[in-house]
Amino acid sequence: MAIQSVNPATGKVIRTYRAHTPEQVTRKISQAHKAWLSWKQTTFNERAALLRNISSVLHRRKAELANLMALEMGKPIKQGIAEIEKCATVCDYYAKNGATFLADGPVKTEAAKSYVSFQPLGVVLAVMPWNFPFWQVFRFLAPALMAGNCGVLKHASNVPGCALVIEEMLADAGFPEHVFKTLLVSGKEAGAVIENPLVKAVTLTGSTSAGTEVATKAASLLKKTVLELGGSDPYIVLEDADLELASRVCADSRLINSGQSCIAAKRFIVVKQVEKAFTRLFVEKMSAKKLGDPREEDTDIGPQARTDLRDQLHRQVGDSIGKGARLVLGGKIPKGKGAYYPVTVLTQVKKGAPAYDDELFGPVAAIISAKNEADAIRIANDTPFGLGAAVFTNDLQKGERIARLELNAGSCFVNTQVMSDPRLPFGGINASGYGRELGLYGIHEFVNIKTVYVK
Repeated sequence: MAIQSVNPATGKVIRTYRAHTPEQVTRKISQAHKAWLSWKQTTFNERAALLRNISSVLHRRKAELANLMALEMGKPIKQGIAEIEKCATVCDYYAKNGATFLADGPVKTEAAKSYVSFQPLGVVLAVMPWNFPFWQVFRFLAPALMAGNCGVLKHASNVPGCALVIEEMLADAGFPEHVFKTLLVSGKEAGAVIENPLVKAVTLTGSTSAGTEVATKAASLLKKTVLELGGSDPYIVLEDADLELASRVCADSRLINSGQSCIAAKRFIVVKQVEKAFTRLFVEKMSAKKLGDPREEDTDIGPQARTDLRDQLHRQVGDSIGKGARLVLGGKIPKGKGAYYPVTVLTQVKKGAPAYDDELFGPVAAIISAKNEADAIRIANDTPFGLGAAVFTNDLQKGERIARLELNAGSCFVNTQVMSDPRLPFGGINASGYGRELGLYGIHEFVNIKTVYVK
């Protein structure tokens, strides 16, 4: 089977790769397992040194890697640079803190000695998406390797170049051979990888439907999973919010990665007292963003990753308009080559419209009117998802109360956009998945939390 890398800005094939055969996949997993038998014996200092090495490699090659992302999935070059720098940051973070996070934890009991020890599981399969082709991998890889695990990667089929260069960079950084292997296989073949007895756990970032399939397969084999799935993140704007700040942050968040981000703002829930003023400012900010060639430094929004995804987004916009939403900006596919879609704003969005109910993965914003604070919270929580949420208000005590107690999501922010940070746990609830990445909690997901009791 052939796997093609296609430039979404031009529609031209960049390169064709030969997929790995089942025999090659089995061999690569076996090689990763054998590498793990030695890797788990290394010290934290040895692992940390190699993580610092890969951080240096990332910094050195960031322009090249950002260009590769621009070519394979259309990420604007300046966002690509930022993504690679963030990958380096997570490597440095776990190099600095991993030993502390994984240190034995003494527990006082009747024993002469009793404590909790954190031991690696073995080979972990990562099933990763195209939208952040390096960050999604490194936020799993850095803690997994620091904990003494090895990894195999099944990346999205439209970013094979990114997938392969990660393995290459680890070798460049001095990691032992085979501690991380890229598998060029289709999504349909992921199930066979999960079934391999040498694969001990699975982490997936992707759609809710993909997560359900992987979780079902892994559960049937009693294998641990962490799932970071879709989101329809609500941003609440209250009557006492700084509207200039809120409109700017909301526009920037909606257009992260050309709108193709699970934690990008999706639904803007505005109390009616400030709805008109917020909408005017928000449309101004959205209109100012430049759509264009992702390799140009001043481009804010590149093409969508694939033409079929762009077309699906356009259908969702049309269906939302058919269900009463009002189009105030964008909404028309540009002429010419490439999977481009314009910045689009919908107002008067009601329940039953795709822009209200579903995740719109692209530069499309849905403004929803709320009667008051209580109604805004109700609308925010009226979703099967639960990844991120934000609230804008000048009353910080009120904002914190809403974020902490009222909003149903894994990450809730006040007066700023939802983001992932190596220092903080990241993940969702409900249809947005379970488990956590990053921070202390992320490195504990793929270890055996072992009780040791010495009488």
